[in-house]
Amino acid sequence: MSASSAVAREFNAPRELKIVPPVDGLRSIRLVSWNIDRGSRLDTVSSELERNPTDLYMLQEVDWNANRSGNIDVAAELAKRLQLNLAYGVEFEELGQERGQPALIGQATLTRLPILSSRILRFQTQSGWWKPHDWMPSSMSLMQRRMGNRIALVTEVEFAGHLLVIYNTHLESRSFGKIQSRQLEEILADLQRYPLDTPIILGGDLNTKYFPSKYVRRLKSQGFESATGERIERTHTIAMALDWIFAKGSVKVESGIVRRDFKGSDHYPIFAELRSQ
Repeated sequence: MSASSAVAREFNAPRELKIVPPVDGLRSIRLVSWNIDRGSRLDTVSSELERNPTDLYMLQEVDWNANRSGNIDVAAELAKRLQLNLAYGVEFEELGQERGQPALIGQATLTRLPILSSRILRFQTQSGWWKPHDWMPSSMSLMQRRMGNRIALVTEVEFAGHLLVIYNTHLESRSFGKIQSRQLEEILADLQRYPLDTPIILGGDLNTKYFPSKYVRRLKSQGFESATGERIERTHTIAMALDWIFAKGSVKVESGIVRRDFKGSDHYPIFAELRSQ
């Protein structure tokens, strides 16, 4: 663990906020995955999501007390505005964004469904790109020095009377696919703790800019279906296919669509429908 003592607790376990009574008994839900580019344009992000309500939100690059996003707890603010319950897992401490207090970034899962538990899967395979060095000033935001690791935020919820497990994922960006592939294998290994037919959602920014079809084939071999079927969709203003929603088990994910009309981030959100089978 490479986090300061001031943020050690946040690195060890997700934070959960209960805002509203959960809704149970649903047999189909709408879901979205979106890298919100730190939430620095929070009002725009919030407005887009309020106009396009869903039952389950998987958000990546969500700031907490970072200078670039106004020192706001972005996840908690979105949970309050959207009237949803929240699980939030810290990925990095952003050393160049601190003004007297730790600045953090991570993943947020917001939902109307009952949250049963949440945990952090902190990948063993990591890039050394982000680490601070003695010869490099960590206080400069341009250097983007960080302490921490890439994660999947794992949230267990109740859906259609059964367990639904959500892997809200942000894989490494600083490699030509080798690190991303190893981190994906860590998720697949983690899945072994659940019975084979357990409904699983794997979504997020998988950073599949190199050979995305390889990741689709690997997940398909493990029983996953993509929300966009065989289509590989551009989900970034510059790069290609980075963001995904996959599902396996006794659920069906379909009607996946990338909303390139959305503002507020350099990524586009992907929406889908999930129904119990």
